[in-house]
Amino acid sequence: MSLIRLQLAAIAILAAASAFGQAVPSDPAIPPSPHLSAQAAQYTPITGKQRWNWFVRSTIGPQSLAAGLLSAGLGTATDSPPEYRGTWAGFGKRYGMRLTGVSTGNAMEAGLGAIWGEDPRYFRDQGAPFGHRVLNIIKLTFAARRPDGDFSPAYARYIATAGNNFLSNTWRVSSEADSQHAVERTLLGFVGRMGSNAFQEFWPDVRQHLFKKNH
Repeated sequence: MSLIRLQLAAIAILAAASAFGQAVPSDPAIPPSPHLSAQAAQYTPITGKQRWNWFVRSTIGPQSLAAGLLSAGLGTATDSPPEYRGTWAGFGKRYGMRLTGVSTGNAMEAGLGAIWGEDPRYFRDQGAPFGHRVLNIIKLTFAARRPDGDFSPAYARYIATAGNNFLSNTWRVSSEADSQHAVERTLLGFVGRMGSNAFQEFWPDVRQHLFKKNH
C-alpha cells in the first residue's frame, strides 16, 4: 500500500504542478552548443499537457516497455534478486518492480520540474557533427531546458532519480533494499537516461536510412 500511496502522491504533484505552470526563475544557464542556439531562440516552454504526455510516453511508451523486457530478462537470467528466482513468475515480478520505479520517478521529475520550470524532454542536435551530437546526449542527461530556452542542471531529475531509488527500498526484497543498491540503481538510472537520449538522437536517422534503403 505504501508504494501505491507514493505513486498516487507523485502523480498528484505532477497534475497540480502542471496546472500552476512554471514560474520559478532559472539558475545560471549552461551555455548551449552553437547548433542548439537557434533552437533556444525559437523554444516554447513546455505546457502542462505536453508534460503529462512526456510522463505517459516515458513510462509506458514502446521504448520504456522494451527496456523493461531487457532489464527483467537480464535479471531473470542472472537470478537477481534471488528472491524472485529464475522463473516466468520471477520475470514478471522484476518487470513490475522496474515499472513501478519508472512511473514513480517520472512522476516526481515531471511534477517537481513543472514547479521549477524544468523541461524533461530530450532535444536532438540534428545536423550537427557526430561529436557534437554525442556531447548533446551526455549534456541532456544532466541538464534540462528552462522557460527561456537555455539549459541548467536538471535538479528535478536528480531528486527524482535518487529519491525514487532510495524510497523504493521500503518495498523491495531484502537482498537489494539497502543504501548500496540504491546508489547503484541511481547511477544506472542516469546511464539508462543517457541510453534513452542516444536512441532518441540517432534512431530517427537510422530509421530514415533503413526506410530509404528498403524503397
